Amino acid sequence: MPIPKLFEGCLSLPVISAPMFLASTPTMVIENCKAGIVGTFPAANQRTSEGLEAWIIEIKSALKAYEQSTGGKVAPFGVNLIVHKTNPRVNADLDILIKHKVPLLITSLGAISDVVDAIHSYGGVVFHDVVNARHGKKAMQAGVDGLIAVSTGAGGHAGSLHPFALIQELRAFFDKTLILSGCISTGAEVAAARCLGADFAYMGTRFLATKECQINEKYKNMVVSSSAEDIIYTNAISGIPANFIKQSVTEAGFDLANLPTPDGFDIGAEMTDEEERDQNNKIIAKPWKDIWSAGQGVSGVNEIISIADLVKKLITEYQQALSIK
Repeated sequence: MPIPKLFEGCLSLPVISAPMFLASTPTMVIENCKAGIVGTFPAANQRTSEGLEAWIIEIKSALKAYEQSTGGKVAPFGVNLIVHKTNPRVNADLDILIKHKVPLLITSLGAISDVVDAIHSYGGVVFHDVVNARHGKKAMQAGVDGLIAVSTGAGGHAGSLHPFALIQELRAFFDKTLILSGCISTGAEVAAARCLGADFAYMGTRFLATKECQINEKYKNMVVSSSAEDIIYTNAISGIPANFIKQSVTEAGFDLANLPTPDGFDIGAEMTDEEERDQNNKIIAKPWKDIWSAGQGVSGVNEIISIADLVKKLITEYQQALSIK
């Protein structure tokens, strides 16, 4: 199971902390990388391309200073870019990633060979989100270095295939790096992902309940108190099938038994902070900001701790799982 040289000799665990819209920040990325796992964030978490550049500079500077002061080696970081026609910042953001030679690019909603080639030009690595074999083959043709198998139960935009089936289908034709996403909250589950044939585990929901995550405390406590049954998979909220916490959906005024039919998807609209109001002048709840996402892996989240302590716990659980005979 191959992994790019970028990741060799600098990881404490085969884990990527997934980029979470409106949740992942430079602080989270820095703490993840210092702890030896790959830290990432969505480009759209910064509301301008100039802000994105400032974040990248902040992360690179902090990680360099940490290496110089400790003599240790940090894990690489990555940025998620939604490569979709409704994202007005694709080209501007991509130029910034190239300028600063961001080690890892994670693309979503589109695999474009020109984008892959641009990142490869300076030695960067490109992973791409897929939910089925058809998408995986398109991404492979675009030249990506890795496929992120987003299986059923994953937080955010998710697929509908069982991880066993999805990994098997992708590995049948893809001999590069495979990353498994969906319901991974413990070190034992990281080990299980490896046993299935994945090279990395992709963890998002578990990192929502960390001290460094910028979401509010109510959201964090809702993640901790929820179970898999409290998660709903629907395209009614964002226009693309995704997992959300039922309580946040109902508190936003939706009837779970009568959800609306989506009228499309617009990443540009999601990336703005502008308020929208209905015909009664009531503020319309926005996906991610007011309606909160999490995966079925909430079942494995029972406390809010620091990223450093979480990674230590994951390492212990991972090693214990590997020692079982």
